[in-house]
Amino acid sequence: MRADSTQMAKTNASLQANINSLKDQIVTLENNINDLNGKISALTTQNTQLGQQTAEQLNKLTQSQKDLQSQKQKLEQLQNLLNQQKAASDELKNKMAEALKGFNSNELTVYQKDGKVYVSLSENLLFPSGSAVVNPKGVDALSKLAAVLNLNSDVSVNIEGHTDSIPIRGRYQDNWDLSTARANSIVRILTNNYKVDPTRVVSSGHSYYEPVASNSTPEGRAKNRRTEIILSPKLDEMYKLLGM
Repeated sequence: MRADSTQMAKTNASLQANINSLKDQIVTLENNINDLNGKISALTTQNTQLGQQTAEQLNKLTQSQKDLQSQKQKLEQLQNLLNQQKAASDELKNKMAEALKGFNSNELTVYQKDGKVYVSLSENLLFPSGSAVVNPKGVDALSKLAAVLNLNSDVSVNIEGHTDSIPIRGRYQDNWDLSTARANSIVRILTNNYKVDPTRVVSSGHSYYEPVASNSTPEGRAKNRRTEIILSPKLDEMYKLLGM
């Protein structure tokens, strides 16, 4: 009986030790589970944040693509308008050259620059020396020019008077006065005689400050004594597209 009691006590002690060990393992596993649950919760939160960031980035990407497409369309529209302007400028130049073909290159020239059409008329064609009264041949040239302008009502007209650097004597105070008077004389002929819409026309005098040749030679000074009629297609559509 004593032997059996001793063996039972050992068995109970062993079982108790196993129970205690299992309890410790259970506590460790519970701690591990809690730790893993914490990590899972953190990863879930991080994943949600990443999902939100991804959605935001996708929205930004989508908006950028829309903006890019809009800019491409605007660029295409602007290029089309520029092409239309060039075509209109080419056509206007050809019409002016045809209308004024009876005059030689020493009297006038027709050319293009910066999308505009320039009709440059020499002093010999338009005015006596030191005068702002237009010659009959100059009036004839202006009548032909006005006929083209009246058929192209969407063209703005800028008239610039230019002189050489020799000081003026007589009726006009100085070269500023003469260049402005000459530009105004042409405005009056175009608007009064040939009914060009005056709201399209601007005149200005530039004296001798914008020469096209040297004022040190008679030939150069002759080139500088000129009146330029600058024709510009209206750019309302382009300004509207650019938001100006």
